[in-house]
Amino acid sequence: MKYMLMPLVCCMTACARIQVCEPNDKITTGVVQREVYIGMPASDVATILGSPNIVSLDENKNEVWVYDKVCSEVADTTKGSGVWLLLIGGHSQSSYSRKSQRTLTVIIKFDNNKLVKDFTYHSSSF
Repeated sequence: MKYMLMPLVCCMTACARIQVCEPNDKITTGVVQREVYIGMPASDVATILGSPNIVSLDENKNEVWVYDKVCSEVADTTKGSGVWLLLIGGHSQSSYSRKSQRTLTVIIKFDNNKLVKDFTYHSSSF
């Protein structure tokens, strides 16, 4: 009886992604663009965006709220491939890590009636 040795070729890729963001992830550029408007009451801003990171007063003693959010992401990828015969085989593996970070800063200025007087935002990704 004849036995045939058949090679088994396998390729494998594994990817692990870890995302670390602040607990209040409901603030996005889109939410600010859609929801915040001039004349909006401060209570509505707090309902939509949550509590600000910084509260200060401007030169006219009106409140200024600053939201500063950071989200980091790390993606680890491992690639392995090999050709295995019955007793003799080979295997290679390579891996790399990719890191990225997103930031969003929102500054909201209120008038003396606690209504939004002006707002601006800055988003970055690197």
